[in-house]
Amino acid sequence: MADSGRTGPTIYDVARAAGVAPSTVSRALAKPGRVSFRTAEHVRRVADELGYRSSRMDLPMSARGTGVLALIVADIANPVFIGMIRGAEREAAQHALTLAIIETQESKEGEQRAIARLEATVDGFILASSRLSDQMIRALAKRKPVVVLNRTVGEVPSVVSDNVQAIKKATEHLVELKHTSICYLAGPEASYANGMRWRGLKEAGMELELHVRRLGPFLPTMRGGADAAELWLKHPTAAVIAYNDLMAIGFMQAVTAAGRRVPRDVSVIGFDNIVDAELVEPGLTTIAAPLVSIGSTAVEYLATRTDREAPEPVLLPARLVLRDSTGPRVRW
Repeated sequence: MADSGRTGPTIYDVARAAGVAPSTVSRALAKPGRVSFRTAEHVRRVADELGYRSSRMDLPMSARGTGVLALIVADIANPVFIGMIRGAEREAAQHALTLAIIETQESKEGEQRAIARLEATVDGFILASSRLSDQMIRALAKRKPVVVLNRTVGEVPSVVSDNVQAIKKATEHLVELKHTSICYLAGPEASYANGMRWRGLKEAGMELELHVRRLGPFLPTMRGGADAAELWLKHPTAAVIAYNDLMAIGFMQAVTAAGRRVPRDVSVIGFDNIVDAELVEPGLTTIAAPLVSIGSTAVEYLATRTDREAPEPVLLPARLVLRDSTGPRVRW
């Protein structure tokens, strides 16, 4: 990473003057064999004219050909992280980087301990569904390159799925099926994604004149979904949107055991499109987040950036996957 106190020309100044990408400048100066001879000579000439002097740490990890990134996940047993890990691992291999996976078991303290243990030995952190406060993440980002997934933190690079628009798509689908009341089964209270999904449903409720309410928070697991079902059964609604697929599946199993039918008695929508969503009966209507792209985008940023200035959050679109757990509203 470039020294924030540096006053001379940066790699980005060279890129602009040479009319090439910063990554091309990095390759031309560190590994000229990876670009054409003419391009390498052109970049070196422009760098000399500007008085640019690079050091190894001025170059992105992809140009240095080395580096270890730590991807910290809340629960490795949660299928939602598999896609992120796969995307991150593939992108890391493209840049000859090593990716270490660390699980914190939904523990803020465990996440803090893992970071403290690894900070001296890794080149950057990817925090997936972090339970740390914004202040703690910003402090870490001043010491090490950091990208946050599934959450936005001011002054820190972030890659997120467009939760608000995704929930609005799901709500519009339920409205088309004549539903007028929707219950949201909330996930972890400290989860950024949980807050954004509830916000999306509230906004959709106002825009579409729906009654919406929230139950929870619950654990983002099948057990959490079953706990949510126990409360929902006391004041049922004809439609439910769960924080994630695991909760939605646990909810469906519990309400079915209680004598309710999905979707005749209650339509259910999840979030994440994990493999199990297609295997359960009925198949779960869900929102497919671009999990692989989220992971690969985070690694690509850490591998190629050389400055500390955080860009705008990268917002990736999600899509609604229709299956058999949603159907027309039926009066009880």
